Amino acid sequence: MPCGALQSTTPLTFADPLASLAALTMSTRQYVAAAVQLCAGSDKTANLDKVEAFAAEAARHAARLVVLPEVFLWRGPRTEEQGAAEPIPGPSSNRLGELARQLNLHLLAGSILETSGQARVFNTSVLFDPRGQIVTRYRKIHLFDVDIPAHVTIRESDTRIGGEAVVTAPTELGVIGMSICYDLRFPELYRQLTLSGAEIVTVPSAFTFPTGAAHWELLLRARAIENQVYMIAPDQIGRSPAGVLDFGNSMIVDPWGTPVARAADREMVVCAEIDRDYLERIRRELPCLAHVKLAR
Repeated sequence: MPCGALQSTTPLTFADPLASLAALTMSTRQYVAAAVQLCAGSDKTANLDKVEAFAAEAARHAARLVVLPEVFLWRGPRTEEQGAAEPIPGPSSNRLGELARQLNLHLLAGSILETSGQARVFNTSVLFDPRGQIVTRYRKIHLFDVDIPAHVTIRESDTRIGGEAVVTAPTELGVIGMSICYDLRFPELYRQLTLSGAEIVTVPSAFTFPTGAAHWELLLRARAIENQVYMIAPDQIGRSPAGVLDFGNSMIVDPWGTPVARAADREMVVCAEIDRDYLERIRRELPCLAHVKLAR
């Protein structure tokens, strides 16, 4: 849903709607999170201008955590990725850090093509705190190499290097686990994130239309249910400069597996309440995580 109509996983009890927003702004147990849906192109300045506008919109609706989609900064021909890649910290990450500082929120920069010193680049997600400082980064582990005849053929590994580290970040808003797009198909990553303390898992994506229509919602809800976590999954929408059609349907899914926010078919922001007390109650009443036997 648009940010203008916030939805909560538990009813708010404040008589005054402005008081309810003020309470969410102050709390680290219940707060608003936002997912930004974009159709990014190859103009970094234009993409960052849109990001700043959508993040400001989310902040006006009391968002404390804003999550951007995969490759929000630049999408273009694979042959140009090396030239589009940047160091982190670098010019674009510095601008994003300043945005987080100005809006006083946590900002998850979905993914930036990061220089590696080699011919291929990393696909890297960066978390900023409200001071604008980099908290941590995650380099996408699973690379999207697929060939679905008549639909999509992509070999991410031709131009990108996979990361190796499973990354969680303790923050005042809870422990955030980081993943990117194709990672969603590998449940062992999400179990490791959860056993490392994750309460909220981010899944910035550029999920293609044929795979998204079949599996996007199912996978997000499954990962939320089996790990009893919030999933914040902003996606690209529309056709990329390379001609790939992306699925959109950016979502926030609660620990019961219920989608509590979903984007329409356009660039936009969706918001929902993150309720850590609700998450703890689900884990207490249905203690699946305490019964895990086969975790690697």
